[in-house]
Parts: sequence; structure tokens; C-alpha cells
Amino acid sequence: MFGPIRSRCGRQAAFVLAVGLAVAAPVAAQASAVGLGTAQSFVVLAASAVTNTGPSVLNGDLGLAPGTSTSITGFGPPAVVNGSTHAADGVAMQAQADLTTAYNAAASQPATDLSGTDLGNRSLNPGAYKFTSSAQLTGPLTLNAQGNANAQFVFEIGSTLTTASASSVVLINGANPCNVYWQIGSSATLGTTTAFQGNLMALASITLNDGATVIGRALARTGAVTLINNVLDSSSCSIATTPGTPATPGTPGTPGTPGTPGTPGTPGTPGTPGQAAALIAKQAAQATSLTSTTTRNGTTTLQRTPHATCTSGFRATVRGKRIKRVVFSLDGKKFQSQTKGPYVVFVRALPGAHAVGARVTFTDATRAKTLALGYRACADAILRPTSGPAQFTG
Repeated sequence: MFGPIRSRCGRQAAFVLAVGLAVAAPVAAQASAVGLGTAQSFVVLAASAVTNTGPSVLNGDLGLAPGTSTSITGFGPPAVVNGSTHAADGVAMQAQADLTTAYNAAASQPATDLSGTDLGNRSLNPGAYKFTSSAQLTGPLTLNAQGNANAQFVFEIGSTLTTASASSVVLINGANPCNVYWQIGSSATLGTTTAFQGNLMALASITLNDGATVIGRALARTGAVTLINNVLDSSSCSIATTPGTPATPGTPGTPGTPGTPGTPGTPGTPGTPGQAAALIAKQAAQATSLTSTTTRNGTTTLQRTPHATCTSGFRATVRGKRIKRVVFSLDGKKFQSQTKGPYVVFVRALPGAHAVGARVTFTDATRAKTLALGYRACADAILRPTSGPAQFTG
């Protein structure tokens, strides 16, 4: 994706600051696994309403109970639900019952008290943690499974959970978002472009602001789930099944007599690349040739970084000062124009190589510039300037 535009020296300063503020992991109470039952297939589940604005993507089922189908709004192109939709039916009702059971199981676990502290810039080991009232996440929270793929993380929050814009939950050393549970006594609000992981289980409502992503689930027991241009993905959490009884092995047959090896054929002449392959190569070459652009106050370079939900697409973002308009394009075709920040669009992950472009115009004397970068399959694009004047606007 196109990441924040900032100077290299600023990036380094931010990194040093984050390291300096990191808090040592406390000794945690052991956490027990939380079973979601039939709620496991739902990536979004609410009680009163589910509302969406923009091209959100749900990789999993969408459910509402006891509300009605008229309380699910904003879905259909460009929003996508890659799963089933259940409104006030038996499936959704049972999922809500199982969610209540899971919520209570998480809330009753003995936990280490983190009340009054910010989750940002912390590294936590597996265990159960609690906040007697509200919890805040500002910046990155790292969950370290210490090499145990079955490690459990449970957060028991007395009232609200709030994240600042661009905050994140980072999983390392085998940590699995399917084993991270957020039990919230009131409502949860994820700030703009927050990259969240785990299962949100709120007593009341859940709100995802513009561009926030969740690898996991958003499950609300009594209130609504509100989405704005979000990606939610629970596809990595498969539903467990009971193994069947192994069959009795058959009796091995008698090996046949090996045949005489044939004479190897002459290799054929390589064919000419097809039209589709040629187009991909052309797009990749075009993207590579546009890895930098010079503005009135600096130079912008483009790079790629991994993205956890790239199988569903990625967000392309342009940030900077004195931006007047950003026109986004994919393979040369314009698909969105924005005159007010944040300048963010969702780009579908398409097979092959493609070029994402951003034509940026400014409020000062800087001439309009086109920033572009190719992606193959599901790589993300980042726009980042080299060091330069503080008034860099690209």
C-alpha cells in the first residue's frame, strides 16, 4: 500500500522513540482457550444493526440477531461479503447464544491487572490481562507467543476499548489471531487505519473508523457494528471438526515389473509470451520505472512492505502537507478522486502484476506529480520520501 509519506530521519526518530518507550512484559496469569461455538464462522455479528459505508470487505459470514434484515445496510457493490448472511434466523440466534457463552468464559478468567496503562508500545507474553474500566491502545502492541502456536491471549476490559489512529496489534513468534480474545464490557472503537488482530467481543457496540482492518472478528452482543471502508478477515481460523475413525489398511498388492525407460524427447523451442504475459511484463516495467519523483521540496521513493490481509486486497494511502487533490488509478484507469484527507482507497488483490498510481496536486507552487508502484499478486505499496525539507508535500 502507499504508506505515510515522511522523511527517513523522521522514521528513524520514531523508531528510536518507540524502543525507548517499550514496556517490559509483565508476568501474566495463564489464559484458557475460549470457544466461540457457531459464532466462529461469523466475521461480523451484531444484535441491533450492521451498517457499512464504502468498499468494505468481509471474509467470513455476516450475521444479525435479534434484529431484522432491514437493519443490515450498505452492502452490495462496492462492498463485498465473502460468506453467508444470516438475519434474525436460527443460525444467527444460535451464534449470539454461543457468543454470550464465550464472552462469559473470557470475563471469568483470573488475569493480570494492567489498569491505568496504555497498551501501546508494549510487548506481552501469552496470558490473561484485565482493565477494571477502559483500555486504550496508542501505537503498536506486540503479542509474543514465544514459539507456541497454541498460545492464548485474553483481554478483559471493564468498559470501553479505544484505539488511536494508525495503531496496531502485531503478532510474533507463532502467535495466532484466532487465539486472541478481547472481552469488552461496553463498546469498542477502532481509530482510522488501525491494523487490529483478534476476536472483538463487545457487550454493546463496535465501531471501525475509516480504513481500520481486523484479522479476526467483530462480534457485538446487544448493539450494532458500524463499518467504514474496512477489511475484516477470519479466513485463517478454520472451524474445528471431529476426526473420523481411521480405516483399516488394505493388503499391499504385488509390485509390477518395471518397464524399459523410453528415449528422452528433444526439447521444444520456447514459445512467444502470450498477450496477457506481455501486458503483465509491460505493467511491471512501467511501475518499476516510476520508483521516484521529485517535487518542489524533496524526492519521493516507493517501496513494498508485507500486509497481513493482502489476500483480500490492500489500502493505498497518500499522506503529506499541502495536498489539494489525489486521483487514484489502477493500471492507468482512474477509479477515485479525493479532495479531503485521509487520502485512502481500497485496492482489490488481482492476479498478476499491476500498477497503482496516485496523481497528486498541491495548494502551493509544487507542480502536480504522479506516484506509482507495481504489485504482483498481493504485495503492498508504500510511498516514502527521502530526507528533505520539512515542507515536502508529495
